[in-house]
Amino acid sequence: MLKKAEKETVVAELKERIANNQVAIMTKYVGINVAQVTDLRNKFRQADVEFKVYKNTLARLALRELGFEPAADYMEGPTAWAFSKDPVAPAKILKEFSATVQFVSMAGGVLDGKVVSPEQLIRLAALPSREQLLAQTVGTIAAPLRNLVGTLNALPRNLVSVLDEIRKKKEEESAAAAA
Repeated sequence: MLKKAEKETVVAELKERIANNQVAIMTKYVGINVAQVTDLRNKFRQADVEFKVYKNTLARLALRELGFEPAADYMEGPTAWAFSKDPVAPAKILKEFSATVQFVSMAGGVLDGKVVSPEQLIRLAALPSREQLLAQTVGTIAAPLRNLVGTLNALPRNLVSVLDEIRKKKEEESAAAAA
């Protein structure tokens, strides 16, 4: 049994994690074995995602104090939390993991200060990762620059070709006039 001071510390910790991360995902994990939990924790650790279990009563209190009380409706049974600054990473990991371990599923959460449903989290998991989005953005920005460089390189080449054609024509005219 946690003492009142310990409970206040846990609530404050959960509130801080929700406030300082872009996403906080509640996860159902009934029936998962130790090896599977270890595997999930390792995947989260590699993606810089924090994963922790909180008592639902304390989590409800933290959600109420933050103004996210509707999110508490998604908590049913044992609930673990995944926190990340990258909003897509934990959702992707949980979606992939739940494909092989049916005992794990996203129950709901908080994304950028808004309560999100499991369906919204599944759609979030379908998005490209931050790195992929950055690469696509850089590619989109770089494409016109590449085209411009190609066009600028073509101008001198085309000028040389035109000048060469004029030279050949002048030589033919000179040869025809001399004959």
